[in-house]
Amino acid sequence: METQNYINVAMARRSAVAALGVALAGYLMTLVMPDYSQAETYGIFSVVPALFMIGYIFVTKRMFEGLMLASILGFMMVNPATLIDNFSSSLQSVLMSEDIAWLFLVCGLMGSIIALVEKAGGALAFGEWVAKKATTRKASLLWTWVLGIVIFLDDYLNALVIGSCMSPLCDRHKVPREVLAYVVDSTAAPVCAILPISTWAVFAGRLLESNGWAPDGQGLIYFIKTIPFNFYAWLALLIVPLFIIGVVPAFGPMKKAEERVAQGGPVAPEGSDKIDIHGGEKNEMSEKPKMINFIVPIASLIFFTAVSGIRMEIGVYCTMAVTFLFYLAQGVITPGEYWECTIKGIKNMLTSMLLMVMAFLFAEVNSQIGFTYYMIHTAEKFMTPELMPLVLFLVLSTTEFITGSNWGMYIIALPIVIPLAISMGINVPLAVGCVLSAGVFGSHICFYSDATIVTSAATGCDNFAHARTQIPYGMLCAAIAAVFFLIAGFVM
Repeated sequence: METQNYINVAMARRSAVAALGVALAGYLMTLVMPDYSQAETYGIFSVVPALFMIGYIFVTKRMFEGLMLASILGFMMVNPATLIDNFSSSLQSVLMSEDIAWLFLVCGLMGSIIALVEKAGGALAFGEWVAKKATTRKASLLWTWVLGIVIFLDDYLNALVIGSCMSPLCDRHKVPREVLAYVVDSTAAPVCAILPISTWAVFAGRLLESNGWAPDGQGLIYFIKTIPFNFYAWLALLIVPLFIIGVVPAFGPMKKAEERVAQGGPVAPEGSDKIDIHGGEKNEMSEKPKMINFIVPIASLIFFTAVSGIRMEIGVYCTMAVTFLFYLAQGVITPGEYWECTIKGIKNMLTSMLLMVMAFLFAEVNSQIGFTYYMIHTAEKFMTPELMPLVLFLVLSTTEFITGSNWGMYIIALPIVIPLAISMGINVPLAVGCVLSAGVFGSHICFYSDATIVTSAATGCDNFAHARTQIPYGMLCAAIAAVFFLIAGFVM
């Protein structure tokens, strides 16, 4: 106990020193920086917060703290005299933004739906049904992959439902949570990015219209033209079953996770209980679990999301109402238990949602210092018509890895990339495919992207451990995709 107290005190002191060091470094940097008050970008200085944040997270494995300190460093660079005001107003702006409101409503209530399905015994019935068909480790993971393709409307819906429902079965087969998280994450976003009926397709289609490439009302048609060129998404989706059956072996940190479990260690890496959507607790369930109590809520979620024009928030609201009536009519839960599960589900998602708030705040300060603009405009110097697809993919992947906001990167990058591709005579679907691929890849290997956080919460896997074990496979897919983009640049 005394040793642990000593370690805790030492860690607290190191954190205090780090915070003071960031403040001092930020202030000293402003003394040597040129005046960027009227500029769109802070030049090479715009990469400093990102480099600090990456190094800090790798050394300490504390993401929330790393994002906070990196954000403070960025705000210090903007203007040390207005640090507190700028930090406060930016945080308030992030919290009041439509994106964060959507995340809190959708992710919070998705947590509630999962808690309700568990309480009614639907998750247990689903697990027992799958267990009869998936009698081996490989079969359980292949079922996870197949079900991930079936639920293609939204990557949040995909990851939360599949991850939370398949984790008990995979635990039974001694599958490391890192492996399950990889299978879920590398299925969810890729399948949504290459199918024209998904929240990703609707969002990207609207951006293609607003940026003048697609005529009004034809965004989805033009999105379909980019699907063959979303090389990373295709590769990520196809390499998963090759990994499951052993054609692609476990290597790097993933191999160590496999060895931990094989030697009798826990299936979940250390620290996973902090982000686990189940909160480390087991719900008291219905004495007679029925598959219908799983099918009705999930089918309702898919149905209402689809008929509302791929609007997840509408699907979630309607599903909560259907679940309330359906479960109470059976008597499997009481009104009081319904609201207790609703609150518990939101509470279990709180850590994940707050981490996403900090990621959005870091993206906001990166926007203020022009990080993404600097990366793209710097890359323009090395672009030729033949190399443009490869350069775009590499630069935007790096940008997404650092900012952690794939859709946010799309909003910034597409207005630059589309006119640039047209002016250079580049195939526009290929150029847009580069941007979309970069968003999927960057979010896969980013420690604090929404994809990483949601998948980690659903599978009960520490998000640092999940990202660290997924990075080698993401890099493998990205290397192959880079070759395809290079060939496509010369051929097309």
